[in-house]
Amino acid sequence: MTAERVRWGILATGGIAAAFAADLVDLPDAEVVAVASRTEASAKAFAERFGIERAYGDWAALAADADIDVVYVATPHSAHRAAAGLCLEAGRNVLCEKAFTLNAREAEELVALARERGSFLMEAMWMYCNPLVRRLKRMVEDGAIGEVRHVQADFGLAGPFPPSHRLRDPAQGGGSLLDLGVYPVSFAQLLLGEPSDVTARAVLSDEGVDLQTGALLSFESGALASVHCSIVGGTATSASVTGSQGRIDLPHGFFFPDRFVLHRDGRDPEEFAADPADGPRNSLRHEAREVMRALRAGETESPLVPLDGTLAVMRTLDAIRERVGVRYPGEDGAPDPALTPA
Repeated sequence: MTAERVRWGILATGGIAAAFAADLVDLPDAEVVAVASRTEASAKAFAERFGIERAYGDWAALAADADIDVVYVATPHSAHRAAAGLCLEAGRNVLCEKAFTLNAREAEELVALARERGSFLMEAMWMYCNPLVRRLKRMVEDGAIGEVRHVQADFGLAGPFPPSHRLRDPAQGGGSLLDLGVYPVSFAQLLLGEPSDVTARAVLSDEGVDLQTGALLSFESGALASVHCSIVGGTATSASVTGSQGRIDLPHGFFFPDRFVLHRDGRDPEEFAADPADGPRNSLRHEAREVMRALRAGETESPLVPLDGTLAVMRTLDAIRERVGVRYPGEDGAPDPALTPA
């Protein structure tokens, strides 16, 4: 790593990996030097698409590449523990997609490993790095709407997704909660911290994953958060924060907003818009910049996406799954297909 350039490796070649690579290409102080996939053909095709020098047909080769300053792990979340752990064991810094892992136990293992090795580790919760979300958080903390009483957030896709799709596959951590619900839960906890109590209900598929889930999070402050996620119905994908002296509304796409509206009694609504200089609203460059800033500063975690906050979100997701009865193969006594006779 130099003051001019941070060298990235990308582990996996799916849609989110492609989106991240495209944004890195636009950053003058970032360079993607290697990519890895489970197959060499997939890695080579990805490398050719983005002009990447090295393509590996296995994860271990990427993890061992000493020219890489930080690895972006973009596998399905069911593989995050294995992929990120492999990289951390090899001495690489890691940015790992969300949901961070399948469960809090796996997340705790990764955090402990990173802290033991003195390596940088961050969840790729791009929402937390978004400039407009950061501005909203500061306003709430500064008392713009008084004491927070309630947070509402939802994220749902219409589907339908066939049983063969990864969102319906228990072996890949399928269901709406870990893939989509992580956003509403993370938004609530960004503003309120970890809940003291969790209640939840869900509709499960024949495969045993949640098709839609609703949860009520209670906090020691007396605040509540209502969160909902679905893979069987397209929701508004909006959010609101209600306080004792006003409310903030975020329209569709609350986790990468182009604006939000502040409502206060006796005043006209105030709209706060994203700065066009920050780039497209769906850009992942903000989290990439935060990783590179932290690495240059010698930090092992980001104050914007702290590891303790990631662990708290994973505990909440675990609690919701416990309430609704979703368990994944090999988890807490659930059968692992790899160990079950055909």
